[in-house]
Amino acid sequence: MKNSILIFFAITLSSLFFLDCFMFPESEIAGNFKTEKTKLETVNNNGFAIVELFTSEGCSSCPPADKLLAKLQRESGKKNIYLLAYHVDYWDRLGWKDQFSSNEFTKRQQKYLDWLNLYVMYTPQFIINGTTEFAGYNESALYEKVLNALETKTTANLDLTTKTNKDSLEITYATNLLQKDTNLVVATIQKQATSKVFRGENQGATLHHVQIVKQLNSFQLTKKEGNIKIVQPDNFTSKDFQIIGFIQNTNTGKISITTKAEKI
Repeated sequence: MKNSILIFFAITLSSLFFLDCFMFPESEIAGNFKTEKTKLETVNNNGFAIVELFTSEGCSSCPPADKLLAKLQRESGKKNIYLLAYHVDYWDRLGWKDQFSSNEFTKRQQKYLDWLNLYVMYTPQFIINGTTEFAGYNESALYEKVLNALETKTTANLDLTTKTNKDSLEITYATNLLQKDTNLVVATIQKQATSKVFRGENQGATLHHVQIVKQLNSFQLTKKEGNIKIVQPDNFTSKDFQIIGFIQNTNTGKISITTKAEKI
Protein backbone atom coordinates (compact mmCIF):
# COMPACT_ATOMS: atom_id res chain seq x y z
CA MET A 1 0.00 0.00 0.00
CA LYS A 2 2.81 2.38 0.91
CA ASN A 3 4.59 1.74 -2.40
CA SER A 4 1.37 2.40 -4.30
CA ILE A 5 0.96 5.76 -2.57
CA LEU A 6 4.54 6.74 -3.41
CA ILE A 7 4.10 5.73 -7.04
CA PHE A 8 0.86 7.74 -7.29
CA PHE A 9 2.58 10.74 -5.70
CA ALA A 10 5.50 10.53 -8.14
CA ILE A 11 3.17 10.27 -11.14
CA THR A 12 1.16 13.25 -9.94
CA LEU A 13 4.27 15.38 -9.49
CA SER A 14 5.55 14.28 -12.88
CA SER A 15 2.31 15.38 -14.50
CA LEU A 16 2.54 18.77 -12.82
CA PHE A 17 6.11 19.30 -13.94
CA PHE A 18 5.36 18.39 -17.55
CA LEU A 19 2.24 20.56 -17.47
CA ASP A 20 4.42 23.45 -16.34
CA CYS A 21 6.89 22.82 -19.14
CA PHE A 22 4.30 22.52 -21.88
CA MET A 23 1.63 25.08 -21.09
CA PHE A 24 3.57 28.35 -21.43
CA PRO A 25 3.75 29.89 -24.94
CA GLU A 26 6.97 31.58 -25.98
CA SER A 27 5.43 35.06 -25.70
CA GLU A 28 5.03 34.55 -21.95
CA ILE A 29 8.60 33.38 -21.50
CA ALA A 30 10.26 36.63 -22.49
CA GLY A 31 9.83 38.40 -19.14
CA ASN A 32 11.18 41.84 -18.30
CA PHE A 33 14.40 41.54 -20.25
CA LYS A 34 15.43 45.21 -20.17
CA THR A 35 15.31 45.40 -16.39
CA GLU A 36 17.27 42.18 -15.91
CA LYS A 37 19.87 43.32 -18.44
CA THR A 38 20.49 46.49 -16.46
CA LYS A 39 20.91 44.51 -13.24
CA LEU A 40 23.33 42.12 -14.90
CA GLU A 41 25.46 44.97 -16.20
CA THR A 42 25.80 46.62 -12.78
CA VAL A 43 26.11 43.60 -10.49
CA ASN A 44 29.35 43.00 -8.61
CA ASN A 45 31.42 40.16 -10.02
CA ASN A 46 32.65 38.69 -6.73
CA GLY A 47 31.46 35.17 -7.43
CA PHE A 48 30.61 32.98 -10.36
CA ALA A 49 27.55 31.38 -11.91
CA ILE A 50 27.69 28.08 -13.75
CA VAL A 51 24.41 27.62 -15.59
CA GLU A 52 23.54 24.06 -16.63
CA LEU A 53 20.59 23.54 -18.96
CA PHE A 54 19.11 20.09 -19.57
CA THR A 55 17.36 20.21 -22.94
CA SER A 56 16.39 18.17 -25.99
CA GLU A 57 15.49 18.71 -29.64
CA GLY A 58 12.67 16.23 -29.10
CA CYS A 59 10.87 18.37 -26.50
CA SER A 60 8.58 21.15 -27.72
CA SER A 61 9.19 23.21 -24.57
CA CYS A 62 12.97 23.25 -24.96
CA PRO A 63 13.58 25.70 -27.86
CA PRO A 64 12.47 28.74 -25.76
CA ALA A 65 14.90 27.68 -23.02
CA ASP A 66 17.67 27.31 -25.61
CA LYS A 67 16.92 30.87 -26.76
CA LEU A 68 16.99 32.07 -23.17
CA LEU A 69 20.42 30.52 -22.68
CA ALA A 70 21.65 32.27 -25.84
CA LYS A 71 20.16 35.53 -24.58
CA LEU A 72 21.99 35.20 -21.29
CA GLN A 73 25.18 34.49 -23.20
CA ARG A 74 24.81 37.73 -25.14
CA GLU A 75 24.29 39.64 -21.90
CA SER A 76 27.15 38.01 -19.98
CA GLY A 77 30.00 40.18 -21.25
CA LYS A 78 33.03 39.61 -19.06
CA LYS A 79 31.03 38.39 -16.07
CA ASN A 80 31.98 35.08 -14.48
CA ILE A 81 29.05 33.29 -16.10
CA TYR A 82 29.63 29.83 -17.58
CA LEU A 83 27.00 28.11 -19.71
CA LEU A 84 26.58 24.40 -20.41
CA ALA A 85 23.76 22.79 -22.39
CA TYR A 86 23.28 19.05 -21.94
CA HIS A 87 21.08 17.29 -24.50
CA VAL A 88 19.45 14.31 -22.75
CA ASP A 89 18.40 11.17 -24.62
CA TYR A 90 15.05 10.20 -23.05
CA TRP A 91 13.11 12.26 -25.61
CA ASP A 92 14.76 10.44 -28.55
CA ARG A 93 12.11 7.71 -28.48
CA LEU A 94 9.34 10.10 -29.56
CA GLY A 95 10.21 10.26 -33.24
CA TRP A 96 13.33 12.43 -33.37
CA LYS A 97 16.85 11.54 -32.22
CA ASP A 98 18.70 14.60 -31.02
CA GLN A 99 22.12 14.53 -32.71
CA PHE A 100 23.70 15.99 -29.56
CA SER A 101 21.97 13.73 -27.06
CA SER A 102 23.77 11.32 -24.77
CA ASN A 103 22.73 8.94 -22.03
CA GLU A 104 25.71 10.28 -20.10
CA PHE A 105 23.89 13.61 -19.77
CA THR A 106 20.68 11.87 -18.73
CA LYS A 107 22.68 10.17 -15.99
CA ARG A 108 24.05 13.53 -14.87
CA GLN A 109 20.52 14.86 -14.58
CA GLN A 110 19.62 11.76 -12.58
CA LYS A 111 22.44 12.63 -10.16
CA TYR A 112 20.86 16.01 -9.60
CA LEU A 113 17.64 14.20 -8.81
CA ASP A 114 19.43 12.78 -5.76
CA TRP A 115 21.56 15.81 -4.96
CA LEU A 116 18.60 18.22 -4.94
CA ASN A 117 16.03 15.78 -3.48
CA LEU A 118 13.76 15.95 -6.55
CA TYR A 119 11.06 13.46 -7.50
CA VAL A 120 11.11 13.65 -11.30
CA MET A 121 13.34 14.68 -14.17
CA TYR A 122 12.02 17.10 -16.75
CA THR A 123 13.12 19.38 -19.56
CA PRO A 124 13.93 22.15 -19.91
CA GLN A 125 15.61 22.45 -16.53
CA PHE A 126 18.14 25.04 -15.34
CA ILE A 127 20.56 24.35 -12.48
CA ILE A 128 22.77 27.07 -11.00
CA ASN A 129 26.06 26.22 -9.26
CA GLY A 130 24.76 22.72 -8.59
CA THR A 131 22.53 23.92 -5.74
CA THR A 132 19.26 25.25 -7.15
CA GLU A 133 16.97 24.31 -10.03
CA PHE A 134 13.92 25.65 -11.84
CA ALA A 135 11.99 25.24 -15.09
CA GLY A 136 13.54 26.51 -18.31
CA TYR A 137 10.78 28.98 -19.10
CA ASN A 138 11.45 31.01 -15.94
CA GLU A 139 13.59 33.94 -17.10
CA SER A 140 13.13 35.94 -13.91
CA ALA A 141 14.38 33.00 -11.80
CA LEU A 142 17.34 32.53 -14.13
CA TYR A 143 18.52 36.12 -13.82
CA GLU A 144 17.79 36.28 -10.10
CA LYS A 145 19.83 33.16 -9.36
CA VAL A 146 22.68 34.26 -11.63
CA LEU A 147 22.76 37.69 -9.97
CA ASN A 148 22.77 36.14 -6.50
CA ALA A 149 25.62 33.83 -7.47
CA LEU A 150 27.71 36.68 -8.87
CA GLU A 151 27.20 38.64 -5.65
CA THR A 152 28.46 35.77 -3.49
CA LYS A 153 32.17 36.02 -2.77
CA THR A 154 34.36 32.97 -3.19
CA THR A 155 37.91 32.36 -2.05
CA ALA A 156 38.40 29.32 -4.27
CA ASN A 157 40.59 29.49 -7.37
CA LEU A 158 40.89 27.24 -10.39
CA ASP A 159 43.21 27.65 -13.38
CA LEU A 160 43.15 25.44 -16.47
CA THR A 161 45.35 25.40 -19.53
CA THR A 162 44.94 23.12 -22.54
CA LYS A 163 47.29 21.87 -25.19
CA THR A 164 46.29 19.94 -28.29
CA ASN A 165 48.21 16.71 -28.90
CA LYS A 166 47.08 14.69 -31.91
CA ASP A 167 43.69 13.19 -30.93
CA SER A 168 43.81 14.26 -27.29
CA LEU A 169 43.74 17.37 -25.15
CA GLU A 170 46.29 17.73 -22.38
CA ILE A 171 44.97 19.79 -19.49
CA THR A 172 46.98 21.28 -16.65
CA TYR A 173 45.07 22.41 -13.58
CA ALA A 174 45.88 24.31 -10.39
CA THR A 175 43.58 25.12 -7.47
CA ASN A 176 43.77 26.27 -3.87
CA LEU A 177 40.80 24.05 -3.01
CA LEU A 178 41.33 20.50 -1.88
CA GLN A 179 38.42 18.94 -0.03
CA LYS A 180 37.07 15.48 0.60
CA ASP A 181 34.63 14.03 -1.94
CA THR A 182 35.32 16.45 -4.77
CA ASN A 183 35.85 15.92 -8.48
CA LEU A 184 37.36 18.08 -11.16
CA VAL A 185 34.82 17.97 -13.98
CA VAL A 186 35.88 18.98 -17.49
CA ALA A 187 33.29 19.80 -20.16
CA THR A 188 34.22 19.94 -23.83
CA ILE A 189 31.78 22.36 -25.41
CA GLN A 190 30.80 23.12 -28.98
CA LYS A 191 30.06 26.84 -29.05
CA GLN A 192 27.11 26.76 -31.45
CA ALA A 193 25.21 24.66 -33.97
CA THR A 194 22.03 24.68 -36.05
CA SER A 195 19.75 21.69 -36.55
CA LYS A 196 16.76 21.11 -38.83
CA VAL A 197 14.18 18.88 -37.16
CA PHE A 198 12.15 16.64 -39.48
CA ARG A 199 10.08 14.63 -37.00
CA GLY A 200 8.78 14.67 -33.45
CA GLU A 201 7.35 17.52 -31.39
CA ASN A 202 9.54 20.16 -33.09
CA GLN A 203 8.92 18.90 -36.63
CA GLY A 204 9.71 21.56 -39.23
CA ALA A 205 11.66 23.78 -36.84
CA THR A 206 15.21 25.00 -37.33
CA LEU A 207 16.83 25.02 -33.90
CA HIS A 208 19.84 27.08 -32.89
CA HIS A 209 21.98 25.87 -30.00
CA VAL A 210 24.81 27.39 -27.97
CA GLN A 211 27.28 25.92 -25.48
CA ILE A 212 26.56 22.29 -26.37
CA VAL A 213 28.35 19.84 -24.09
CA LYS A 214 29.89 17.16 -26.29
CA GLN A 215 31.95 15.38 -23.63
CA LEU A 216 32.03 15.37 -19.85
CA ASN A 217 35.00 13.94 -17.99
CA SER A 218 35.29 13.66 -14.22
CA PHE A 219 38.45 13.15 -12.17
CA GLN A 220 38.80 12.65 -8.43
CA LEU A 221 40.62 15.65 -7.01
CA THR A 222 43.46 14.40 -4.82
CA LYS A 223 46.03 17.16 -5.24
CA LYS A 224 46.07 20.87 -5.93
CA GLU A 225 48.02 20.65 -9.19
CA GLY A 226 48.13 18.06 -11.89
CA ASN A 227 47.79 17.02 -15.50
CA ILE A 228 44.96 15.10 -17.15
CA LYS A 229 44.25 13.99 -20.67
CA ILE A 230 40.93 13.75 -22.51
CA VAL A 231 39.95 12.64 -26.00
CA GLN A 232 39.20 15.28 -28.59
CA PRO A 233 35.62 15.12 -29.91
CA ASP A 234 34.97 14.77 -33.62
CA ASN A 235 35.58 17.92 -35.68
CA PHE A 236 37.35 19.61 -32.76
CA THR A 237 38.91 23.01 -33.44
CA SER A 238 40.10 25.59 -30.95
CA LYS A 239 37.91 28.16 -32.70
CA ASP A 240 34.63 26.24 -32.46
CA PHE A 241 35.09 24.59 -29.06
CA GLN A 242 35.94 25.62 -25.52
CA ILE A 243 36.84 23.80 -22.33
CA ILE A 244 35.10 24.61 -19.04
CA GLY A 245 36.23 23.02 -15.80
CA PHE A 246 34.66 23.06 -12.35
CA ILE A 247 35.09 21.49 -8.94
CA GLN A 248 31.99 19.67 -7.67
CA ASN A 249 31.16 17.88 -4.45
CA THR A 250 30.22 14.28 -5.21
CA ASN A 251 27.83 14.03 -2.25
CA THR A 252 25.88 17.29 -2.58
CA GLY A 253 26.41 18.43 -6.17
CA LYS A 254 27.57 21.87 -5.03
CA ILE A 255 30.03 23.51 -7.40
CA SER A 256 32.75 25.45 -5.57
CA ILE A 257 34.53 27.13 -8.49
CA THR A 258 34.65 27.07 -12.26
CA THR A 259 36.68 28.55 -15.09
CA LYS A 260 37.38 28.46 -18.81
CA ALA A 261 40.59 26.84 -19.93
CA GLU A 262 43.29 28.98 -21.50
CA LYS A 263 45.11 27.68 -24.55
CA ILE A 264 48.87 27.24 -24.67
